[in-house]
Amino acid sequence: MHDDRYGLALSTSSAQAAAAYIDGVDRMLAAWPGAEDALDAAISADPDFALASIARARVHFVNAQVKPAQALAAQARELVARNGTERERSHVETLALAMEGKPAAALDHALAHLERWPRDAMIMVLPLGAFGLFAFSGMSDHDSARVELCERYAHHYGDDWFFLTYLGWSHTENGNVRHGRAITERAFALKNGNAHAVHALAHAMFEDGSVDDADRLVDRWIGTYDRAGILHGHIRWHQALGALEYGDAARALKIYADVLQPSATHAPPLNAVTDGASLLWRLQAYGHPVPDGLWSEADASAQRAFPRSSIAFADVHMALFAAATRNQAALEKRLAVIEKRLAEGKLPAGPVVPALFRALGAFAEGDYRGCVAQLSPVLDEVVRIGGSHAQRTLVEDTFIVALMKSGELARARAMLDERLHRRPSPRDTRWLATESGGS
Repeated sequence: MHDDRYGLALSTSSAQAAAAYIDGVDRMLAAWPGAEDALDAAISADPDFALASIARARVHFVNAQVKPAQALAAQARELVARNGTERERSHVETLALAMEGKPAAALDHALAHLERWPRDAMIMVLPLGAFGLFAFSGMSDHDSARVELCERYAHHYGDDWFFLTYLGWSHTENGNVRHGRAITERAFALKNGNAHAVHALAHAMFEDGSVDDADRLVDRWIGTYDRAGILHGHIRWHQALGALEYGDAARALKIYADVLQPSATHAPPLNAVTDGASLLWRLQAYGHPVPDGLWSEADASAQRAFPRSSIAFADVHMALFAAATRNQAALEKRLAVIEKRLAEGKLPAGPVVPALFRALGAFAEGDYRGCVAQLSPVLDEVVRIGGSHAQRTLVEDTFIVALMKSGELARARAMLDERLHRRPSPRDTRWLATESGGS
């Protein structure tokens, strides 16, 4: 029997399988290409090694390959029942639940598992991140929940690059930006080949207004990261947001064409759909023209990826497509499903989701007063759809533009003043100086 990098026993007698598994897990934790090959090698070296199978299933799942993920998860359950330890059985069960569309059960299992085996990094990561089990739970306090979880177990990890990455990002998202950025910089210094650390730094720099720092960081680093890396496009998306801070729509569109457009992206479907939709929406909302065909092309790709209502974060971005393409039928069809789920108590994020659908539809139709009326009561609840603060800022920006365009200038200025006290923003400064809300 061998141990993983965190000192936890692995039920395999194959040194080759153990080494390949450890490599594959590290690549997953760093969002680094090659995890698939490493885990396939681990399975080849020991086909009975359950943890290699469940990790490989997780890679399938992150890439929205749901059927292969669930099939391999079922196989891992059978394997671990025959020759796994108690820790490994709990590990497999937790990951399998997450891949079977049972996020609440998976979160409960993950938290219970960590009480006994806090150094199980593959389970620790599940509740964390912008797309983690906390973020997509519908909780309004998921930002603080991540911090509490990380701080509870920080002494088990010490100076570990994986853990420090998520600890720093969690503090940043919870509003303790200076502390979060310092921790994340330490994580990045420990391991340069860590896309999650660069991503977390981009968030910290967004939150403290260091737009130029973020741009230079990405420019220096992105050449080391293969375009096939799952965060490659999203990290460049952060650069596009930085370009829009200065009103540089041409650069934002160039980044879109290079890495975010459906024909160019290598990102998993959730990233691909949400990054593309949100960037195009921001361009349009900020007063920049979106070239003909971009919305319809991206919408067609998104419809293939998310043909039915799913998690709230994806649904809200599908509402962006329906609103921007003036597809009222698509908007109403998905909204009807969402309202039915809400009535049945099956919509964890709650009433904020249908309110966002109506608000985005109103904004696209030029009904800015209607947009303001829909968003005003739910702005504090937008956090419940998940994702990061940088991603959810789209809603706040839409609201501010709607306020300015509907003549509620005092209210818009008050919001902009408040935001500028939190973070310097060339765009907010420019908006504050104008009465039109244009760029």
